[in-house]
Amino acid sequence: MISRKEVAKLAGVSEATVSRVLNNVGPMKDDTRERVLQAAAELGYVPNALAQQFARRKSGNIGVVLPFVPKVHLFSTYYFSEILSGIGETAKRCGYDLLLIFREPDGVRDYAKLFRTQKIDACIVLGSQNVPEERAALAELKAGDFPFCLVNQRYDEESYRTVDADHVAGSKAAVKHLIEYGSRSIAFVNGPQQYSNSADRLEGYKEALEQAGLAFEPEHVFVGNYSRKSGYELAGQLAQLIRAGSIDAVFGANDRMAIGLMQGLRELELEAGQHYALVGYDDSDGSRIISPSLTTVAVPFYEMGKLAAARLLDTAQNKDEAEPARDVLPVNLVQRETSQLKKSNH
Repeated sequence: MISRKEVAKLAGVSEATVSRVLNNVGPMKDDTRERVLQAAAELGYVPNALAQQFARRKSGNIGVVLPFVPKVHLFSTYYFSEILSGIGETAKRCGYDLLLIFREPDGVRDYAKLFRTQKIDACIVLGSQNVPEERAALAELKAGDFPFCLVNQRYDEESYRTVDADHVAGSKAAVKHLIEYGSRSIAFVNGPQQYSNSADRLEGYKEALEQAGLAFEPEHVFVGNYSRKSGYELAGQLAQLIRAGSIDAVFGANDRMAIGLMQGLRELELEAGQHYALVGYDDSDGSRIISPSLTTVAVPFYEMGKLAAARLLDTAQNKDEAEPARDVLPVNLVQRETSQLKKSNH
């Protein structure tokens, strides 16, 4: 393979000069430029793509910010693995690599530094939370005109590029489905309110109850952290309500919490589909494997990742043309065994 050193020797210039000519960086005499180009053509020299990116102050990386959660195998989590796979497919097709950045829960959120140190050309933030530290970090990105995109999180008062799913409609469909199969007192296990999708699911839950003429009972709303363990730990409280006849169904804001709840209630001798109806959310692999299989709402996380990367790269390469926008993808209900109680229990 022909090297830059050989081009420099034939042209009678330094390697640095060859680099500047081939990457069109800095002032250059016309005759010097011509000698270098002729030497490169004679030798059949092809510049290294990565070297060109560095010369143009481009890293060739898309940064993906992920929450660091101790004792959680993040890449085995359906939500993150699907989104990352989608991002990766688009990035590879466009000639970019992924640089994963783990955000400590209480750590400094200096996303702009990743651009200033030329580690990344664009950034996708997963698991963004509506907290002051996060808002400040995102505001700095916007002020610096750095290309970034949020996935599954939005800030209504800000014009950040966002790729989301229609969680209001998804939640509404889940609760409406339970009502159509005879449930009248439906508890809701939601995620933390610093996530916009938690607020959306709560809104959909309320709308479905209202349209069916059912009262919204604040004491029937519980909060986990989207982990299986948090659903499991709520089993005792919900078991009391089921046995007392206060609720006959539960809507879990994601499959992990719904599955944890199902397992906890089973240990208390309460079975989904027999003693209470249950619907989850995400259509994860676990929803199919668990027995009985879990009725859930399918969210196109893979497609969301693909779209986020595509929108982001378009912004990075065409800053004057791309405007901040929110893309919202549709979701759909997947009916399985847990959403319908046996008639003898109605």
